[in-house]
Amino acid sequence: MDTAATDLVFRTATDADVDELVALIESAYRGDSSRAGWTTEADILEGQRTDPEGVRAVIKAADSRLITVEQDGRVVACCQLAHRGDHAYFGMFAVSPAVQGAGLGRTVMAEAERQAREDWGVGEMQMTVISVREDLIAWYERRGYRRTGRMTPFPYGDERFGIPRRDDLQFELLVKPLAVPPA
Repeated sequence: MDTAATDLVFRTATDADVDELVALIESAYRGDSSRAGWTTEADILEGQRTDPEGVRAVIKAADSRLITVEQDGRVVACCQLAHRGDHAYFGMFAVSPAVQGAGLGRTVMAEAERQAREDWGVGEMQMTVISVREDLIAWYERRGYRRTGRMTPFPYGDERFGIPRRDDLQFELLVKPLAVPPA
């Protein structure tokens, strides 16, 4: 059975979730624990991925939600969904390394896309991904996202986003059209 669809609870994060969400996001992207999954950035960035203030800011932001996914009473995934006019932004996506590879990421992404379409009526989802993350970008492309070639600089010198281990980091905008449900 696909563990991604087994007893998942999707809900909007609250302040009470901040510490658990920071730990989840860090475990998926930084340090040795992240190497248990395939989403690690440990080879390109050191330091933190996020902090309590950053997670709390997403929770409190207008036209934004931090979708929290629980399985068997523990948080196993999350993603940010922000309404930005005619499109939604997908970010702060993390799946626990212990459960990566079982389809949970696909399930979370599909739920975020559903919420963006149904709640906000947007016709496009956007995200930014570090451009050297070819394996991750390929995963998004298999889910209908396309590269735009539009780059924004990595915030070198701002350790809130990590300490780069290379000097060629930048973010690429990926987009996916969403079929808007009939009115």
